[in-house]
Amino acid sequence: MSTTPLHAIATGRTRSLFADDIKRAGPDLREAIASRRVLVIGGAGSIGSNTVFELAHCRPAALHIVDQHENGLAELVRQLRSHPLEWHANDFQTLPLDYGSSAMRLFLSSQPTYDFVLNFAALKHVRTEKDPFSTLQMFETNLYKQSLLMEWLAETGFKGRFFTVSTDKAANPSSMMGASKRSMEHVLFNSSRAGELGGIRSSARFANVAFSNGSLLQGFENRLARGEPIAAPRDTKRYFVSLSESGELCAIAGVLGPENGIVIPRLEPESHLVFLHDVAIRFLQHHGYEPALYEDEVEACSSVSRERERGRWPLLLTALDTAGEKSFEEFSTSSEKIFEFGYEGLRAVRYLAAPRESIDAMLAEVHQIIQNADAGTLTKERLKQIIAMVEPAFLETHRDSSSSLDQRL
Repeated sequence: MSTTPLHAIATGRTRSLFADDIKRAGPDLREAIASRRVLVIGGAGSIGSNTVFELAHCRPAALHIVDQHENGLAELVRQLRSHPLEWHANDFQTLPLDYGSSAMRLFLSSQPTYDFVLNFAALKHVRTEKDPFSTLQMFETNLYKQSLLMEWLAETGFKGRFFTVSTDKAANPSSMMGASKRSMEHVLFNSSRAGELGGIRSSARFANVAFSNGSLLQGFENRLARGEPIAAPRDTKRYFVSLSESGELCAIAGVLGPENGIVIPRLEPESHLVFLHDVAIRFLQHHGYEPALYEDEVEACSSVSRERERGRWPLLLTALDTAGEKSFEEFSTSSEKIFEFGYEGLRAVRYLAAPRESIDAMLAEVHQIIQNADAGTLTKERLKQIIAMVEPAFLETHRDSSSSLDQRL
């Protein structure tokens, strides 16, 4: 088995892309966070927890972490408590709350005003558009609850920094997930809720996080442990960052990022886009196996024992023909302006606004469906039209298909 860090088989790096930036930003991060009140929503997930580790080192006065995933919160506490000399917060709390719930509103009203709020809560799988009910839940989580949170923060007199993570899939979105995150950017920066909320708002789009929870690469690990074949789509390129790089990027974007800016990593298509099937091959070689290529699921699943005896592992290669998937990712569109803000590994995209009335109308439509749900009228096309209220081009860029990732190994 190779001694190369596992994330390097995807990122191609053993040293963080942002190592120099996080070193340079360190004094500014510590000065900004020390003795301040910090709320992290969705903080038990892969990206949120790695950002929490960066912020906890800066000794905030209060560090409150909200996430519906109770087990994830418990594990996060165990990790932090295992390094008592590296972090400190006078007021440290973890709460298993739905961030759009009445309990969340009551909690916010019970607290002194926060200085920093970072939101990582989202439904973020492309596969979530497999049916209109799952897609509606994604819209509620990614859009409507975001607007509620902004409303509730405004009620507390919030005037600090507010950050919500986006995705590279928000640029020229081909999926409902990517389109919902692009629409989230509109809610964050130019909705009526944004107009009511004081302070500075920023976001970030970045690459796939190698071996993050629920990712294809984590699926490789789980399948290998269970004695199952692994699978990857053909001719599909992705950018990757490591777990620690995701936390470094979001710490800088959330605390020091430019107002109305969407921070992106300085990754280039010629040198940093990698084929997923190449990552799968390197993953198997990292674990001491050579790939045995298959195109039939049944054959791949029945071949594990036979191939393992020969020092090989079945790798199923699939077509890129499921809903929402595109062959490569990008961080910005030709209409958006990219600008520098003082970092070697980072740049930013200037938010390109949709009309405020359109954003508010989109949120009202989502709320109307949530409040008066009628299964007979809840269709993918209706949800697609909601996105088109702020992103008309989505009617053309959406990649629809009768096949979903749930139908694939």
